[in-house]
Amino acid sequence: MPRTLDPRDPYYIDNPARVNAIQREMQKQGLDVYLGSRIRTLTWTLDAFIPWRSYVVIPAEGLPTLFTFVIDATRLADESWLDEDHVRAYAPMGGMDQISAVSDFIRDELRLRKGRLGYEDGMATYTAEGNLTHYEYTRFKEALDGFEFINAHEIVDSLSIIKDPGTINRFRKASLIVDEGHKAARAALENGGFKGMTEAVIGGIGALAMRRAGSVSEWNFAGLNEISSGYRTGLGACTPPTNREIQAGDALMLDFHAMFQLALGDHSHNYLIAPATPRQRWHADNFVALVQAVLANYRAGATPSTLAQVMMDLAESRDCADFVVPGCEHGIGLFGDEWRIGAKNDGPFPYWTDPDHAYQVDEMVICAMQYACPAEGIGFRYENPLLILKGGCEVMSKYPLAIEEIG
Repeated sequence: MPRTLDPRDPYYIDNPARVNAIQREMQKQGLDVYLGSRIRTLTWTLDAFIPWRSYVVIPAEGLPTLFTFVIDATRLADESWLDEDHVRAYAPMGGMDQISAVSDFIRDELRLRKGRLGYEDGMATYTAEGNLTHYEYTRFKEALDGFEFINAHEIVDSLSIIKDPGTINRFRKASLIVDEGHKAARAALENGGFKGMTEAVIGGIGALAMRRAGSVSEWNFAGLNEISSGYRTGLGACTPPTNREIQAGDALMLDFHAMFQLALGDHSHNYLIAPATPRQRWHADNFVALVQAVLANYRAGATPSTLAQVMMDLAESRDCADFVVPGCEHGIGLFGDEWRIGAKNDGPFPYWTDPDHAYQVDEMVICAMQYACPAEGIGFRYENPLLILKGGCEVMSKYPLAIEEIG
């Protein structure tokens, strides 16, 4: 049976209201039906874990209908808020493939033979965004030849920027769960515990602690916790763990992720495994100072470009600008990261972060900063979900910002 929505739940999300908001925007744009295919759209409207290629069909009025792979349809009818009549299956059988299933539904059940159909397209920096593929677009155009296809992804993009209380509470909880992973990892590393320990093992120690604290999964995008040690810390972003053993004298980066009701905790913490050199300490102090400066400037009205300027000005003054990337964050969303901040498709770099986007109260981002010196085999990363406030920001992971020397 479908999941009951309870407004008394601190993690409650009013999904029917979200669908109604999309339908109001559809009316403004003269759209008769909306075909959502991106992970962010599926999750934002249905509040369910939807890993298979799926589509949500939103009519001008009434309930949406989800089309998903046959092996997962029964589960989604149980875990989403939609009844089973609004969760449909597609399969590699005659008349049941996804193109036929969706197109027949629009023609025969919605009784639409022509009109304007909103779909989702664009550019992404990660594989699982879910924009309509060229093949899908071509086939849908053939099957629905009476429709004008309108790229309308900005409807969900704009509606999902401001987070509601239930979503914010989920991120708070997910972030505190990540803190438990960091506490467990530190306890395992100190007093020589790192000896003989691999990146994969310390990642597993953190993961087990987070599962015990309420996480059900690691982050979907990378599919794992990201761990790097020694020279690998200088390789930049996205470092899946390896079986490399952590060594004395290493830098160590632990980027832990937790999932709580589809909200993704994401926090990176860094260490220097003793004995640290004065040069390593210099790099570490630089990075902590940069993060502190950026966090102090997040607030409503700030922009990605002003924050980047704060960071680069300080980096120049500390003679470490060659080691930092002039960017401070990425987007945040349930299960599917929204990734780019205030992305526009009419700027000089379509679908990338709008550098002049002014943050708004109750917007959320992940502060994401990278420091890398490959030539010296050292680097650091900081990530933490932030809630934008009028005069500052709420830092959701409470694990202390520092680069400790432990051993």
